[in-house]
Amino acid sequence: MLIRIGYDIQFDLPAPVSFVSMLNVHPSRTSDLRKPDGMKIEPELPTESYIDSYGNICTRFNAPAGPLRLSNDSLVYDSGKLDPVALDAMEHPVAELPSDVLQYLMPSRYCEVDRLSNTAYELFGNLPQGWSRVQAVCDWVHTKVTFGYPFARPTKTALDTYTERQGVCRDFQHLAITLLRALNIPARYATGYLGDIQIPPLPPPMDFSAWFEVYLSGRWWTFDARFNVPRVGRVLMAVGRDASDVAITTSFGLANLTGFLVIAEEVKGE
Repeated sequence: MLIRIGYDIQFDLPAPVSFVSMLNVHPSRTSDLRKPDGMKIEPELPTESYIDSYGNICTRFNAPAGPLRLSNDSLVYDSGKLDPVALDAMEHPVAELPSDVLQYLMPSRYCEVDRLSNTAYELFGNLPQGWSRVQAVCDWVHTKVTFGYPFARPTKTALDTYTERQGVCRDFQHLAITLLRALNIPARYATGYLGDIQIPPLPPPMDFSAWFEVYLSGRWWTFDARFNVPRVGRVLMAVGRDASDVAITTSFGLANLTGFLVIAEEVKGE
């Protein structure tokens, strides 16, 4: 299938400010693009792109005071298959993990592994290792945490979500990631497009989505503690330790958001 993806993000800048954006499709999906994935900037500005330490495409630019608009409208090919499931996928002993995976066992800004370690072992330490234990963590978070946009705040951590039992999609993922890392299972945060494809439409507004990936049997697998079912049409943009590593835009100065639109929808008849 073909999926139309894009965004229209607008700011008002009281003064000149430098930006780093992370709005491109992840390098692992660039071969699936059927239209260019370049970011359009109004007013037109010079940009510089680079790959960060997590393998994501980043774009930096300097914007003058006044209105700023970032937009894109692209097409990406997708297999139309559900997220893969491998019930026999196994955990690795820490000693056998690749060195670049070890960072996804560590505490990070939103994932206080040390503070939830005892909880993780009390809840899941005696369960059989492997896919089923990861799924048990997802099931627990999905059941115990209530979703709602009014529950969002930028400082909310995994421990906050565990205590308050409410949050938005990123909070579900942060809590699951933290519990898994406490069990010595590498887990990383992921963000991208996830349209309402082959499911009943969810209430607007459409936004970028969060999920997470777990390292089992020598590769990364997709899990989602909010929806907790395999989905069709995920388009990965970026991965990192938590949401702080994959912010769609970072402004080094004041930038007032005035408009925000995200598109992720199947192109019918293709």
